[in-house]
Amino acid sequence: MAKASTTKQKEEAQQENSKVVSVNRQAYHDYTVESTIEAGISLVGTEIKSIRDGKVNLRGSYAIIRNGEAWLENAHIAVYEHGNRYNHEPLRKRKLLLHKREIEQLGQRVAAKGLTLVPLKLYMKRGRAKLELGLCKGKKLFDKRQSIAERDVRRDIERIVRGR
Repeated sequence: MAKASTTKQKEEAQQENSKVVSVNRQAYHDYTVESTIEAGISLVGTEIKSIRDGKVNLRGSYAIIRNGEAWLENAHIAVYEHGNRYNHEPLRKRKLLLHKREIEQLGQRVAAKGLTLVPLKLYMKRGRAKLELGLCKGKKLFDKRQSIAERDVRRDIERIVRGR
């Protein structure tokens, strides 16, 4: 019993240490997420400062595996306001930090099943920027409509329950 409570306390402490910076809501609308994985990001000095300020947009971004390395493309990290001439480009390609085995497994699953690597969430964990990557499958138009209908039904049920 004591072991379970200590692991629960550790999880709560980790959640307190992590701060969500940006969520890619469009990804949850356009894709069904099959599994997720946490990856680090290789950044330059002014990028981490912009991330801490919350000036990140993951909409339309994706991850790709090229030459045995994982890359984040089309993610917009705004130019740091107080930066100097060494400021970064907002849409540059950023290397994702994953183990070699993880990259190989992701590459195989993407190639075999036709899945896509989509960044779902960017957050700070113990002072480091982490990216939650989702192995996703694209939704068709009728799937999106079905998701919207289910959400509306859930809202109606919650309204009825609250009304009592």
